[in-house]
Amino acid sequence: MKSLLPLLLLSAGLVGCTSLASKSKEVDDKVVYANPVIDYSLPDPTIIKGDDGYFYLYATEDIRNVPIHRSKDLLDWKLIGTAFTDSTRPDFEPNGGIWAPDINKIGNKYVLYYSMSVWGGEWTCGIGVATADKPEGPFTDQGMLFRSNGIGVQNSIDPFYIEDGGKKFLFWGSFRGIYGIELSDDGLSVKKGAEKHQVAGTAYEGTYIHKRGDYYYFFASIGTCCEGLKSTYTTVVARSAHLFGPYVNRTGETMMDNHHEVLIHKNDAFVGTGHNSEIVSDANGHDWVFYHAVSVKHPEGRVLMMDRVDWVDGWPSVKSSSPSVESEKPVF
Repeated sequence: MKSLLPLLLLSAGLVGCTSLASKSKEVDDKVVYANPVIDYSLPDPTIIKGDDGYFYLYATEDIRNVPIHRSKDLLDWKLIGTAFTDSTRPDFEPNGGIWAPDINKIGNKYVLYYSMSVWGGEWTCGIGVATADKPEGPFTDQGMLFRSNGIGVQNSIDPFYIEDGGKKFLFWGSFRGIYGIELSDDGLSVKKGAEKHQVAGTAYEGTYIHKRGDYYYFFASIGTCCEGLKSTYTTVVARSAHLFGPYVNRTGETMMDNHHEVLIHKNDAFVGTGHNSEIVSDANGHDWVFYHAVSVKHPEGRVLMMDRVDWVDGWPSVKSSSPSVESEKPVF
């Protein structure tokens, strides 16, 4: 028997008691969810599973701060607070907004990298870092890692942290080349004497690198993120046998020359599909990725989307290469 289970989306302003859920229903004994997972603006998502078994999701949403959501199943989310308060938020860029956070666990600390910029401030923007004992915070700002005019990379935003071979690295950049550099053991500063290396060309931002088998998969976004229904944001991917590349598409053309494979593009329901999160797995070993998009029906803001990632012939794939409207939900 088919039954409809409507779930109300409450206001995001009720911190501590806000429950957010995707619409779901039973269809032929399979429970499905509907995109968007959270139906208000929540761009640039980043996610981590905490030691308490909950998933924690951080995003840009309000450039004055970083909202934190919590969920057990990737679908029913509760807004539990923000990474900073007005008195503790970073301030190394005067009047700067906090963009595109990246959450990680380094040692026994939760480490949040963030961009800080004013729109158009491509030589004064930079990347900072904050730490907390718990994923829900409170986070303590540890200050600026670097800014564009110091490290010599224009538009130094969109950080991504990865550990590889016992070393710690940060990748970053936005439409002026993607670069990587080694960090200190605690991840809170650039390693003394480390040199930056460019790994991708000028078509990309929103870097995420995922290691699977023998390959590193470099996910990124191309196009325009923030023009409503005119947004051309598209999620793309290339792969390499080495962390610092070369990253290539299926025919061997490199990301340094702005070549890639398209992973998620627009459809009739959603446009501007980009800036994906880390990949997370459910109890059945299926992989899932969050990203943001603009709803054609309700184009205000960039809503939170989720889709399953399958692996076909050594490459990540999303069904129809575009956002699902309705799909079978993760299993936990």
